[in-house]
Amino acid sequence: MMELRPNCEHCNKDLPYNSTGAMICSFECTYCRECALELFKNVCPSCGGNFEKRPIRPKAMIKKYPATKERVYQPKEIKAAELLINRYRNTKPEDR
Repeated sequence: MMELRPNCEHCNKDLPYNSTGAMICSFECTYCRECALELFKNVCPSCGGNFEKRPIRPKAMIKKYPATKERVYQPKEIKAAELLINRYRNTKPEDR
C-alpha cells in the first residue's frame, strides 16, 4: 500500500493525501508538481525514473488506511540532479 507521503521531498511543500499536485516515481519518491515537472523535468533525481500523478485514496479508505505522517525532506543537489536530467530528459520513460 502506498504511504502517501505528506510533503515534497525537495521544497517541503505540504502534499496531503488528497492533493492533486503530488507526483511520485516508481519508488514513491514524492514531489510537488512544480519540482517534479519544472525543476527536475520529469526525471526523478534519485532514480532517473519518471513521475506520475499520485492517486488519491478515497476518504472512506483513508480512515481505515491512513497516509503516513512521516515527512521526508531531502533537498536534492541541483548539479547532481542535472546529470540525470541531461541523461534521461529526451528518453521515453519506458526506454530508460
